[in-house]
Amino acid sequence: MYAFIWRKLPFGVVGKLTGSVLLLAATVALLWYVAFPWAEPLLPFDDVQVESGVPAETGGGGDPVTGETPAGDEHELPYDTDQNNSAPPSPSR
Repeated sequence: MYAFIWRKLPFGVVGKLTGSVLLLAATVALLWYVAFPWAEPLLPFDDVQVESGVPAETGGGGDPVTGETPAGDEHELPYDTDQNNSAPPSPSR
């Protein structure tokens, strides 16, 4: 197929290279502006569902999920953040 296109493009090597670049640009533009926007609603990229195995009405502890974080838990992490930190360097004199 590519050999056929190359043979049919006019104006020697320079014309064939220019014609090839123009055909490539036209193909990319056609895909970018026509084919991909048409196909986007048909593809499941935005249909994300994460299941944790916990019923949706509770947060795992049996308490209803209200969307609010309890006071004092805003920055509480379930792991030690200082475990792999090295001691700060001592100042040089």
